[in-house]
Amino acid sequence: MSDTDLESDLEYQSEYETDYEVGQDNVEMLGLDIHNPVFFLSAGLVILFALVSLIFPGATAVGLETAREWTLQTFDWLFAMTPVLLTIFCLALAISPLGKIRLGGVDARPEFAIHSWIAMLFAAGVGIGFMFYGAAEPLAYYSDWFGTPFNVEPGTPEARRLAFSATIFHWGISPWAIYAIVGLALGFFTYNKGLPLTIRSAFYPILGERVWGFWGHVIDTLAVISTVFGLATTIGIGATQASSGVAYLLDQPVTLGMQILLVLSITGLAVISVLRGMDGGVKLLSNINMSIALILMIFVFILGPTLAIVSGFGQNLFTYLIDAPALSNWFGREDTAWFHDWTIFYWAWWISWSPFVGMFIARISKGRTVREYLTVVILAPVVIGVIWFTTFGETAIQQFEAGQGDLADGMSTASLTLFEMLNSLPIAAITSTAAIFLLVVFIVTSADSGALVVDAITSGGKTDAPVTQRVFWACMLGVTASMLLYGGGRATLQSLQAGTITAALPFTSIVLVSCVSLLLGMRDELRVMKAAEESELSASASAGE
Repeated sequence: MSDTDLESDLEYQSEYETDYEVGQDNVEMLGLDIHNPVFFLSAGLVILFALVSLIFPGATAVGLETAREWTLQTFDWLFAMTPVLLTIFCLALAISPLGKIRLGGVDARPEFAIHSWIAMLFAAGVGIGFMFYGAAEPLAYYSDWFGTPFNVEPGTPEARRLAFSATIFHWGISPWAIYAIVGLALGFFTYNKGLPLTIRSAFYPILGERVWGFWGHVIDTLAVISTVFGLATTIGIGATQASSGVAYLLDQPVTLGMQILLVLSITGLAVISVLRGMDGGVKLLSNINMSIALILMIFVFILGPTLAIVSGFGQNLFTYLIDAPALSNWFGREDTAWFHDWTIFYWAWWISWSPFVGMFIARISKGRTVREYLTVVILAPVVIGVIWFTTFGETAIQQFEAGQGDLADGMSTASLTLFEMLNSLPIAAITSTAAIFLLVVFIVTSADSGALVVDAITSGGKTDAPVTQRVFWACMLGVTASMLLYGGGRATLQSLQAGTITAALPFTSIVLVSCVSLLLGMRDELRVMKAAEESELSASASAGE
């Protein structure tokens, strides 16, 4: 056997032998290329929710809140346990021999430079949240805006420590472990095993050929619904803050109509970004946003309490690592309201986002080894998060303690905190305008990336489906966000949270089971790699003789 034949044979062994062809169940109609029945089920459910919310907004809000309460009371343990298990699993993969597996095979090389890769991770994964909660969350925990971790006395040194520990805990290793596992499963089974880029592909080692049937349809449909609600929540939160910022600058009241109009306008921009493609859309906007976000953070760092911020970097990282086990524990918590409204909401938010962020990470991570992938995807955002939340949170807390500016009396609403903080620093009009611009662009990149991901799932794993389909899903994201805002009325944030928690519940089990499937698939891949190495050594020895 020649070397070429040997390499081809090993590559064939690495990929699964399946008769399924990408797009074989698709229906071509009206210029679309859509999977039957995943597209019709997903689109139908999203449109049905939008219609019910429009016709019965009050009943929708009550229904979402009822579902939220039942989910929290019954399954808070599942949400709390999931990030812990996934973090342990990520660590085990990274330090094991499985960590040397390369996404795409031994000859694959990264498509994007490391800085663009991290920029897209940041923009797609946490950009909007960093803007919304950067100043608000630490101040909220410190000042008892809506509860404190472990019910500690607000305004005390312990409250200050836990304010940063809990904030970084919510945005640190745990969410990125969730994203990393979903992204790794998708990337591995697509690039290494030759399966379609859909959530169902991650279950091939468990379900075999049945993954293309009923259970695969269920998995992909749940992934789409989870993604749509997770993204709609993010878009709604971003639009709420952006509209609050505009109203604050213009000294005008915030109205629901303003928020919905902003969502629809941003949806239009997302459609334009979709039409420009990955390089001209998401990649370009992500790099621009990272640059502006860095400039804004440096501005706050220099003109804020610089010495306190510098000393806080290492201290907050250390206390986060020390407090994380207690914050992860769900047994015997006396701060149940805070735990449910903050920690469990975050875990549900990350899980509901994981099909979107995971698939997007998979799309941009081909060529990375598993060890490099896990190290960068988990640790790089954590480092950025510590720096970001320390800079903005410390500045907001010091203004509150000093009785300075609009934060002298504490927080009014979370969406205004960033702008109230910036208003006490020089050139507030310019920095606030930059912050609004950042929010808008982050929302656009999230909607564009989300449309890309949902379209991939609902087109049976095709990555070259008609752009019209991505436009459709970008519009659906905007409509769903608008309906959550409309149904929530004054309780906007609660409505967004309720939708996220409810949609995330069924997908939580899917994420956990995917770990078992991923382990089975990677063990198989490692055997193929070892066989290839032994063959190369044998061939070299034969040539030497």
